Amino acid sequence: MTPAMPEIFGWIAAASYFIAATLFLLGLQRMASPVTARSGIHWAGAGMLLATLATFLLPGLGNIALIVVALVIGVGLAWVSGKRVAITDMPQMVALYNGMGGGSAAAIGAVELLRFSADAAAPPMITLVLGVVGALIGAVSLAGSIIAWAKLDGRMDKRYTFPGQQVVNLALFALAVVLGGIVVSSLGVPMILAFFAVALVLGVAMTLPIGGADMPVVISLYNALTGLAVAFEGYVLGNQALIVAGMMVGAAGMLLTRLMAKAMNRSIKSVLFSNFGGTGGAAQEIAGAQKPIEAGDVAAMMAYAERVVIVPGYGMAVAQAQHKVWELAQKLIERGVRVKFAIHPVAGRMPGHMNVLLAEAGVPYDLIADMDDINPEFPNTDVALVIGANDVVNPVARTDPSSPIYGMPILDVVNARHVVVIKRGKGTGFAGIENALFYADNTRMLYGDGAEMAGALVSELKALGGGH
Repeated sequence: MTPAMPEIFGWIAAASYFIAATLFLLGLQRMASPVTARSGIHWAGAGMLLATLATFLLPGLGNIALIVVALVIGVGLAWVSGKRVAITDMPQMVALYNGMGGGSAAAIGAVELLRFSADAAAPPMITLVLGVVGALIGAVSLAGSIIAWAKLDGRMDKRYTFPGQQVVNLALFALAVVLGGIVVSSLGVPMILAFFAVALVLGVAMTLPIGGADMPVVISLYNALTGLAVAFEGYVLGNQALIVAGMMVGAAGMLLTRLMAKAMNRSIKSVLFSNFGGTGGAAQEIAGAQKPIEAGDVAAMMAYAERVVIVPGYGMAVAQAQHKVWELAQKLIERGVRVKFAIHPVAGRMPGHMNVLLAEAGVPYDLIADMDDINPEFPNTDVALVIGANDVVNPVARTDPSSPIYGMPILDVVNARHVVVIKRGKGTGFAGIENALFYADNTRMLYGDGAEMAGALVSELKALGGGH
């Protein structure tokens, strides 16, 4: 190899990183629409593959055998788990993989800080500061995402609180900042280890009191933090691809977090530092009783309706009922019924959860409506069929100022002429709040598993014969 070859390879790597960054940006832009989201993922994936291969061209790259082994193990585990994971477990997988990204950034920070502590010449101050900040954010994201995964997977109770918890969390954050400052000034190994230990504990402590109703916002927030951590550590490494990719993920995550919080009428501060999302209830007592209905009556009601709106929620995901629900919608469409699906921004356990489920079942995108678009149509809707949704259709968000969800934008299902709710039992939603919709005069409850009830409705529709 001639002396000029390393320089040529370096230029090739830099050019590849630029192309990869462009693919990241184009992929992210295409992910904004359900129609182009799949191709957007392919574009971004191609960019990541290009950036990974280009890294092997960097001059002076060492430990290539270890890098290859790590790649093989990581790709193998991701491929197997990605193939096996159920759609209902996708939020847990997203939380866990997001945590791995934050952990990787923290690991880069740890290795670089330890390397700096062994070198005689100290690096530039900005490099040290960004290395410490990226390590702190990455460690918090790793620990917090693991707790979020445990909660979503049912391995941990929804919330753990104790008196003075926020004061303790603030003290942990202050301690992490102080230790980070000491690391920047002295680069002592004991301080580096203590800094990472406190950062991990902070991530756990921050997430423990957050309730399940806030999980979509929390997952999005930790995704943004992971992106920022990757960008900071990319600066430390002098890697353009990491900087660009991390900043794009961080910016997109922050925007999505704001949208999620707005959809719940909550600030990021209230998500992190309030007690919403656990056991509780509205102060106003709900009058009346839940009124059951049989599948045959529901089928007849929908069969002779002009407009039907189907509102899916996490209960549909748990029952894996999306295919049966789409079959039900197809039977109604064959009879001349106008059918739409209404999606709340925070329905499910992560942003876009219901869209993913419906897309998997083959529901056309033009039948799926967002909250703002569908709400004006509910007064002209003959039947609103709610499958597993709870908090996002609860009218107390508009009527009870003392409710924890007061002010949260909801789907105005209660304004439909008839409402049918498919629900396994009489329990509350993930926010632990009783749902006034279930007691409304125009609401009937079809108790049972979502997939079984959707299948029963399909059978009853077939028995009714022809259309309008």
